[in-house]
Amino acid sequence: MPAVVVLGAQWGDEGKGKATDQLGSRVDYVVKFNGGNNAGHTVVIDGEKYALHLLPSGILSPGVTPIIGNGVVVDLEVLFAELDALEVRGVDVSRLLVSSSAHIIAPYNRTLDKVTERFLGKRRIGTTGRGIGPTYADKISRVGIRVQDLFDENILAQKVEGALDQKNHLLVKVYNRRAITVEETVEDLLAYGERLRPMVADTALVLNEALDADKTVVFEAGQATMLDVDHGTYPFVTSSSATAGGACTGSGVGPTRIDRVVGVIKAYTTRVGEGPFPTELDDDAGEWLRKTGGEYGTTTGRPRRCGWYDAVIARYSSRVNGLTDLVLTKLDVLTGLEKVPVCVAYEVNGVRHDEMPVDQTAFHHAVPIYEELDGWWEDISHVRTFEELPVNAQRYVLAVEEMSGARISSIGVGPGREATIVRHDLLG
Repeated sequence: MPAVVVLGAQWGDEGKGKATDQLGSRVDYVVKFNGGNNAGHTVVIDGEKYALHLLPSGILSPGVTPIIGNGVVVDLEVLFAELDALEVRGVDVSRLLVSSSAHIIAPYNRTLDKVTERFLGKRRIGTTGRGIGPTYADKISRVGIRVQDLFDENILAQKVEGALDQKNHLLVKVYNRRAITVEETVEDLLAYGERLRPMVADTALVLNEALDADKTVVFEAGQATMLDVDHGTYPFVTSSSATAGGACTGSGVGPTRIDRVVGVIKAYTTRVGEGPFPTELDDDAGEWLRKTGGEYGTTTGRPRRCGWYDAVIARYSSRVNGLTDLVLTKLDVLTGLEKVPVCVAYEVNGVRHDEMPVDQTAFHHAVPIYEELDGWWEDISHVRTFEELPVNAQRYVLAVEEMSGARISSIGVGPGREATIVRHDLLG
């Protein structure tokens, strides 16, 4: 049985949660391998909408073991709030496992995230202010707090004290904020320990044993390729590895065990936060895409920046992830357009670029080169086979498939779990 990575192929919000959820009935484990509660997955089941932030979307599928991997940063307050909200709605959350090596978002990380963004002013990154970046910075600086530290109060206090030595100087002397005490932080974190303890496991061992036993494992990315800290539009990126390579480091499963890499990509493009976005539309067309597609952040509620499909980004994502398949979502949103523009290349200072420019400055000044495809007017939300799509919708799919570097195996034609056209089995 396969190990499948599912990740975003643009700047996020492509519908990764729905893509993972669709595999649920045939999947044994779903592991989130990066990020935290700074991104959301919306899944619609039988008309009911579930907005997940920290939890893997596999938690909504009966019989699936959802796992928060070591590459995730965990806000314990958010974790238990999400679990409680799902339990109230009758979802069984008892199978959740959390890596003992996952890092915890401490209260001071959230504080620093917010004050730093305000301090940066016009140079701000556009973070969600949830402490994600500062927690990953602590991890790399080796002053982070891990899940396992909650079960040794002395170790926890020592680590918090070491982290606050420097942070309090920043808060007081640079940002004019009050110092945070070790005692209040330790007390805050310990309050979650006993409830968390039954969920904690050596999840890398669990996953490798599952693959040895021929179980199916899906690795679910938070954020997306263009927000990857190495391969995204740096510095306007997240603080973790959202590409396929991150699935291995963020879960403890080796690369030779991965069978398929599935990129989820919208039939147009959106972005939240700051940073370059070549196909962005600051006009009525952009507002139409936003309203028609319901493009507002699951986690923040922020309006998403909208633009046409960018085949250059798609090819880049296919390359850096080694994509075997694409899941094209929200094709139905494009219904009613006479012409549908697709960005096929960029022009930078009079030079055509068919691939991503090598440096940030060139990408920032990239002007999209469009090809226009014929649109369609028929309602496609009820369509379940490719052949039933209007001819022009079929041509659109085939055209972007040819431009994008990977086969389109699944097409979303509506928000519901069932509103999907399957062309190739993602687990086959």
